[in-house]
Amino acid sequence: MRASDTVSRQGGDEFVLLVPDGAQAAAAAQLAEKILQALAAPHMILGHELYITCSIGISLCPFDGLDTEALLKNADTAMYQAKSAGRNNYQFFTPAMNTRAVERQAIESSLRHALLRGELELYYQPKVDLRSGRICGAEALMRWNHPEWGLLMPDRFIPIAEEFGLIVNMGRWVLLTACMQAQQWKSAGSAWVDVAVNVSTLEFCHPEFLANVREVLAQSGLPARHLQLEITESVLMRDAASCAETLRQLKLMGVTLALDDFGTGYSSLSYLNFLPIDVVKIDRSFVQSINGPQEGSMLAGAVIAMGQSLGKTIVAEGVELESELAYLQTMRCEAVQGFLFSHPLQAEQFSNLLKREQASMAAMNFSNWKV
Repeated sequence: MRASDTVSRQGGDEFVLLVPDGAQAAAAAQLAEKILQALAAPHMILGHELYITCSIGISLCPFDGLDTEALLKNADTAMYQAKSAGRNNYQFFTPAMNTRAVERQAIESSLRHALLRGELELYYQPKVDLRSGRICGAEALMRWNHPEWGLLMPDRFIPIAEEFGLIVNMGRWVLLTACMQAQQWKSAGSAWVDVAVNVSTLEFCHPEFLANVREVLAQSGLPARHLQLEITESVLMRDAASCAETLRQLKLMGVTLALDDFGTGYSSLSYLNFLPIDVVKIDRSFVQSINGPQEGSMLAGAVIAMGQSLGKTIVAEGVELESELAYLQTMRCEAVQGFLFSHPLQAEQFSNLLKREQASMAAMNFSNWKV
């Protein structure tokens, strides 16, 4: 920095750089590059080589504000955009960022009251057993029925819920609602349907997570073996030793454990070797590659074969085409889910689907018996 520039610590790990003389975008970008390069140098601490990264947001006067408050606010918005873009980079403020920031704030504010107002709802996407052709399970997927914005998909609000720590309470609600619904289907005479619930990193690492799972199973009456908890590799990367103990406790309860999005990370095989994972869900990107170049289908087959070789049940998600289904049957994939079979359904719609399948199977059995 020059003698005329100001470097100040805003608080925590945030710093503010004030560059006078009407700095232009090119000069600001050049300065940001220099800062990133300077901070990229390693630090030797107690014999360890440590690195830090930096996310930089830039606002320019007079384009992005005429006073201190506006310039700081817009630079802060741009900094969060730099974090969202992968960190260790810089971003200039744009009006579109402000629009997104206002939207995020509105979503966060409304989401805090969504549970109390009964605006959250679970949809269920069927899983189909390829050996029998019957529904073998359902994945519980959250939707938000906002009174003004309509039906919101998870990608619109789940990241915000995670960022602001709201996902833990939401996760508890999802787990209880899904287990109660599965038990209700059984009480209504339906065949057992395993229900799968996605678990976020924050929820999995919460100190009351295991106690909450026990409480939900006791309250709902659902046998533990019919609850499947889906975790991603990002959950396991937090602390492998601690995760292993949590998974072990879940297995002692009798809960089924699934690794979601298998094949998209870097350490999945090592996790599968020492963690008590029962089910491996093949990511939809591998399923979609089946109809691409030959290398794509070979890669999908290799991922399925790896999971099978480790003795795991394989579920392919995102199946939309008959050709994808045919290939998965050839590879002896155990179960599938996707739009080819059904979109996610409301609880009542899923109940009707189970009733139709049950009636169909009963008619088939009666016909066979008559023959």
